[in-house]
Amino acid sequence: MSVKKKSKAWEYFDLDQDGTQASCRLCPVKLAYKNSTGSMRNHLQSKHLDVNLDGTENSQTPKQARITAFTSPTTRRCCDPGRSEKIHRLITEMTAVDMLPLSFVEGKGFNKLLNFLEPEYTVAGRKLIMTKLEVAHANMTAVIKAKMAKAEYVAITSDGWTATTTESYMTITGHCIVEGEMVSRVLQTCAMEERHTAANLAEHLRTSTSKWGLEGKVIACVHDNAANMVLANETILDWESVPCFAHTLQLAVHDGLKANAMTRLTGACSRLVGHFHHSTVATNALKKKQAQLFPDGENHHKLIQSCKTRWNWSL
Repeated sequence: MSVKKKSKAWEYFDLDQDGTQASCRLCPVKLAYKNSTGSMRNHLQSKHLDVNLDGTENSQTPKQARITAFTSPTTRRCCDPGRSEKIHRLITEMTAVDMLPLSFVEGKGFNKLLNFLEPEYTVAGRKLIMTKLEVAHANMTAVIKAKMAKAEYVAITSDGWTATTTESYMTITGHCIVEGEMVSRVLQTCAMEERHTAANLAEHLRTSTSKWGLEGKVIACVHDNAANMVLANETILDWESVPCFAHTLQLAVHDGLKANAMTRLTGACSRLVGHFHHSTVATNALKKKQAQLFPDGENHHKLIQSCKTRWNWSL
C-alpha cells in the first residue's frame, strides 16, 4: 500500500504491508493507522519527550532519537494500585524462589528492565520487599502448620552440612501422610555454632519440632550414621533412630573400595584428575581434543575429583 509520508512522524514509524498498523521505531508499540498521523504524533509526544516534531530546534535522526529515548528519563505516572501490588508480589516471589539478595531490587540493570517493561511502575525498595517476604513467610508457615496438624505421626530427616564459609548448619525436613497424601516440607535450617554433642543436637531437634507444633507426633528421625545423632535420638529424645539408606550404602561401598587392587586403581585416577585440575594447559588441551573428536559439541566433559562424602563418588 502506497502512502504519502509528508508528516515528520513517519521518521519514527514503519507502516506494515497491509497499511493498517504503524510500528514505532523507538519502542515495541504498534498503532492502528487510518490515513492520519495524529495517533502517532500523540504517542511520540507522550512517550518519547525528546523527539521534536516541529523540525525547528532538534534535527536528530531516528537513530539518535532511539539512543536518547533509551537513556533519558521520561515522565513517570502513578501505576494502577492493583497492578503495582501484583508486581510487588511477583518480585517478592522471585526473591524467595531464586534466593536472591534483597539488594538486587536496587540494581541498575533490574531497574532499567522494569522501566522499559512498565514505565509507570515505581520499583519497590529492599525494605518493602523485606516486609512482604516476612508476610509471605508467616503465611506459608501457617499453611504448613495447618497441614501437619492433621497428621497423626510425623517422621523427620536431619542433615548436618557445612557451608563454603566453614559455617555449620542443620536442615530439618518433616514427612507425614495427610488424607492419603505424602507431605514433605523443609521446616528449618539453623546454624550450629556450638559443639555437635548429642545434647546440643537433641535440643535443636526438639526446639525445631516444637516450633512447628509437632510435640508428641515425631516417631522417627532419619540421619547419617554419626554416633552423636544416634545417641540424641535413642537416648535423649526417645525417637526411632533410622540411618539413611544412601549414607549406609556409601559406607559399604567405601569399605569395599579399600581392597588393595581398588586402592591402586582409584589412587591412579585421583592423581590423573588432580593433574588436570592444577594445570590450565592440560585442561585446555583436553578441551581441544574433545572438540576434535566431537565437533558437534556433544560428549564434552570435565574430569571430576572423587569426594568421599558422596555415595557414588568413585562410580
